[in-house]
Amino acid sequence: MRRLLNNTTIAVLALILPAAAFANITGTQTLNTGQIFSFDTGTVVTSGGDIMLTSSGLTLQGTAKALTGATFGQAGMMDYNILVGGGPSGLSGFASLLSASPIPTSALTVNAIFAVKTVGGNFGAFIITAASAGSITFDFTSFVTSAASGPTISQVLNNYGLIPAGFTNSGIAQGSLFIIKGSNLASASSVTALESSAAPGLPASLNGASVNVTVNGTTTHPAFYYAESIQLALVMPSNTPVGAGTVTVTYNSQTSAAFNINVVASAFGFLSNDGTGTGQARTVNATTGSFYGFNQSIPVNTLVEFYGSGLGADLTRDTTFSQTTSFPFSINALSAVYVGGVQATIQYQGASGYPGLNQVNVIIPANAPTGCFVSVVGVTTAGVPTNFLTLPIGNGVCDDPGLGYSGSTLTNLGGLTTVNTGFVEMIYSSSTAGGQGTQLFTEAGAGFQSYTGTTYTSSTSGIVDIGGCIVTESVASTGGSTGTATGLNAGTITVGSPNAGFAPVTLTSESAFLPGFYASVDSMGNSTLPTGFLTQSGGIFPFTATAGTQVGAFNTSVNFPTPLLAWTNQAAAATVVRSQGLPITWTGGSAGTYVTISGSSSSGSVSGFFSCLAPVAAGQFTVPAYVLATLPASTSGSLSVGNETVPTSFTATGLNFGYAIGIVDYGITAAYQ
Repeated sequence: MRRLLNNTTIAVLALILPAAAFANITGTQTLNTGQIFSFDTGTVVTSGGDIMLTSSGLTLQGTAKALTGATFGQAGMMDYNILVGGGPSGLSGFASLLSASPIPTSALTVNAIFAVKTVGGNFGAFIITAASAGSITFDFTSFVTSAASGPTISQVLNNYGLIPAGFTNSGIAQGSLFIIKGSNLASASSVTALESSAAPGLPASLNGASVNVTVNGTTTHPAFYYAESIQLALVMPSNTPVGAGTVTVTYNSQTSAAFNINVVASAFGFLSNDGTGTGQARTVNATTGSFYGFNQSIPVNTLVEFYGSGLGADLTRDTTFSQTTSFPFSINALSAVYVGGVQATIQYQGASGYPGLNQVNVIIPANAPTGCFVSVVGVTTAGVPTNFLTLPIGNGVCDDPGLGYSGSTLTNLGGLTTVNTGFVEMIYSSSTAGGQGTQLFTEAGAGFQSYTGTTYTSSTSGIVDIGGCIVTESVASTGGSTGTATGLNAGTITVGSPNAGFAPVTLTSESAFLPGFYASVDSMGNSTLPTGFLTQSGGIFPFTATAGTQVGAFNTSVNFPTPLLAWTNQAAAATVVRSQGLPITWTGGSAGTYVTISGSSSSGSVSGFFSCLAPVAAGQFTVPAYVLATLPASTSGSLSVGNETVPTSFTATGLNFGYAIGIVDYGITAAYQ
């Protein structure tokens, strides 16, 4: 028998929301010779501004400064998304490296990335998308500390999936709970409207704000859950037509510019534990009502409840709570839910009782994989996937020996205010990307970071267990940051080779721009490991570290198998048909480990990335079509196949967690059709 949570618990679930993003301005701009652009306003100006295009390049205006990403080998939309994803706090880390020197025309090439500090003291970034004689076009993001007087919309998202516009699964479903992000959307105070159990239910205006949605000439008025100046939470009326439309916010007698949205019949988003749309799913035992986590994993054959929104229209619950039977209203929009790649039985999907909030009850398959990061994703009847999350599956404390994690380790570290971590690694990389033939690259590296302002477990988002896949979808307009990471000084680190005739190599500290990281590379990014130091024969590579100012001395090693992994159908995988599965085959690899299959594709400002793990002994794996469906079409995406050794833990004074690992990676340029 299906069990519903009490009303108070469901109300809390309905209002779980992501951390508010820093106010920002985003857009695409074409700049002609002689024109000046202001990142503080996002417009071309006749005076002031930050950059001016001249016949010789870009000239910085006033006190504005800039830095080219080429300094660190950064280029392309993926690197740009990572850069702006760090928000203003991430960009401010480059403040000491910014310069007022002119940027020559030779640097203004397609995919070139630049960080800027504006005349107004704000940070931003831009990427060149087109360049010709006398003109450049670029995408930009500016993180501004002051907002315009009227309401401004920056994003419209499913409250739980949080998938950015531009992806196949980013639509806002009829009857779904969605959020509007921006600035000056309502009064500076936050006001909630939880009284939805009786008529008239949720209000059509709140905290001075009201919202109109217009699709195909029909305008509807979403009801509010809460309203604050930077974010609104509402329920999309179930009678809103499907199709391309617009949304506007009116506050303080001013109406925002129309923001484009796509209203669909169904686009479900699962609720995650931390409200970010990624990481661990929020799951409830259908019998006891208890929540699952790393220390209380889910046994197979268990009926669990998921929450989220976007299954589809529910005309009786757009504004008021309604639950008259044990099964209030089924909305059978999901054709399947996959747990660790295994299809699960859906016992119920539909209304929870509260406006916009859906419930999906699933029986964990008997043959589902176990671990702390087992993937879970739903697929609609139209073949559109939900957001991708993970589950801890097993008995009691979850365990992932192949990944080097256990539930107790994650819980203990996640409970600390400050977590200091460190790793050392050996990398054997072969790439055919870039059209320059096969490039072999070997490197030794290390990293030591102190995390504050967030739990360590939040940094595990994106990890997936063997047998499953995880997807990340991003757009170069989000920004914001939860917590910080500070580099730690680990002294001098050297690595030796099992092959005769090689002296230990000292890793170079990259503290100037990546504090806490060390690598066997020179100032130009070339490996300093001599030829033959690391080969296909593998072997044991000892690492030795003297005591630094923040990390004590330690000794550890990376043990590569013989032979290393080899990707056997590399050529055939260069063309990826997203509507079909992608078969990958290999030989060799480290016994008892896994193979990582990952890929990325970008179009405009949106970028998709997937990662799947398969047991190395299987020799093959097919990436499901529902995973590939999330990526935008592109002729210059990436695809890689790799293998990692079982992580070896080490201890050092000043560290809570340290590990050594060996990585083999083969990368190619792939077309996603």
